[in-house]
Amino acid sequence: MNKRVLAFDFGASSGRAMIGTYNGETLELEEIHRFSNDPVIVNGTMYWDTLRLFYEIKQGIIKAKLAGGFDSIGIDTWGVDFGLLDKEGKLLENPIHYRDDRTKGMIEKSFEYLPKEKFYEITGLQFMELNTVFQLLALKEKRPEVLERADKLLLTPDLFAYFLTGVKSTEYSIASTTQLLDAKNRTWSKEVMEAMGIPQDILTEIVPCGTVIGQLSDEICEELGVPKVDVVAVASHDTQSALIAVPAKEKDFIFLSSGTWSLLGTELDTPIIDENSEKYNITNEGGCEYKTSFLKNIIGTWLIQESRRQWIREGKEYGFGELESMAKEVTALQNFIDPDAPEFVPAGNIPRRIREYCEKSGQPVPETIADVVCCIDQSLALKYRTALEEIEHCTGKHYDTIYIVGGGTQSKLLCQFTANACGRKVVTGPVEATVLGNLVMQLYAANDVPEIHDLQTARDLIARSSEIAEYEPQNVEAWDEAYERFKKVINL
Repeated sequence: MNKRVLAFDFGASSGRAMIGTYNGETLELEEIHRFSNDPVIVNGTMYWDTLRLFYEIKQGIIKAKLAGGFDSIGIDTWGVDFGLLDKEGKLLENPIHYRDDRTKGMIEKSFEYLPKEKFYEITGLQFMELNTVFQLLALKEKRPEVLERADKLLLTPDLFAYFLTGVKSTEYSIASTTQLLDAKNRTWSKEVMEAMGIPQDILTEIVPCGTVIGQLSDEICEELGVPKVDVVAVASHDTQSALIAVPAKEKDFIFLSSGTWSLLGTELDTPIIDENSEKYNITNEGGCEYKTSFLKNIIGTWLIQESRRQWIREGKEYGFGELESMAKEVTALQNFIDPDAPEFVPAGNIPRRIREYCEKSGQPVPETIADVVCCIDQSLALKYRTALEEIEHCTGKHYDTIYIVGGGTQSKLLCQFTANACGRKVVTGPVEATVLGNLVMQLYAANDVPEIHDLQTARDLIARSSEIAEYEPQNVEAWDEAYERFKKVINL
């Protein structure tokens, strides 16, 4: 058989449309459209250029039609962000970027309405200012008139699906990023919404991953000259799509979805919400087959990406491969940063902030570009070890292997550093984890692909279709000593 499905995968800086062709044994990928995803700052507010992104979706659909057609569409994006619709189904305003500073102070403000312990007990989610609940609280506190006009809230992938189909629904994995979901009951939490003063009727029905939510609307079909096809609510949060692509056979494993953000965790049947998970600020995110991803959000290759932007502004344009080759030549383990320190969250001159951080903490200052890249990669690897130890403490389990998927697997230096820092074997691949997870969930949702009938058969298909590499730990004693210094630097 040849079944063709179309995935739209949106990251924080770019998006692409890819066709997956399933031949009955493996899944072959073809990129047909790629585009940038550039936030726009207007009058001090950072917006997503949502209408331009939807234009790019349309271009992807046209190119997919010209490339031979497709049987369904799935969309995955980053989490937490949303659009508000009025009673006529029109956008009230362009969706605001999670890096906008409107949520500053909203975590502390929320505890005035709902105690922190109770808040975490209900949602089981890591407290981060970018979470949907804090964006809504900022609206309620600063611009209540916008919230009053809102009829429905749709998270980013659900918003794009609505533009294509006219159907308003919320996919389960993306709902779990909001901190509005009751993690144990898998339903919207009335208690949280009432405490925060957020109207409950703006949220829509939650549907499980792999649900066919509708078909392309008549208007879209006429405009683009395409037939009616299904639109599938895949695991719409890109982390959960990537997790589907982890090539693990064992039940208990550690995964690291490595990209702009690093998501390190394990897959559980039920959430862990207790004193330890709250202390470590570990999140319980929902995924395929109602599994729980017990994970930590860690700043990822954003630090390299944003540093590269700064160097380009200075007239020093290097590719990511060149940066890695340069970093391999410097002496490692000389200096460290906490990748999640507040000063590294906003866009801007990251290399300068790294030098200032090292100077303030009494460490050798990374002077060259290669020094900065090495500092970032080794700091990320050691931060992964911190998260791994916290997760093992909470689950009471030891994990022998770390599975890394996503774009970060292209950095062999970071993958080797991760094996060294954690003292575990690292298995990497596939690079296109998110897209593959998206595509295979469309096959999962179809009625004519019986061999893809659960999460494990989906993973087996992706493993057959991908290149896998392994890294063994090296210089473990030196990295153990460096870890003790790292913990002091980040005040652990």
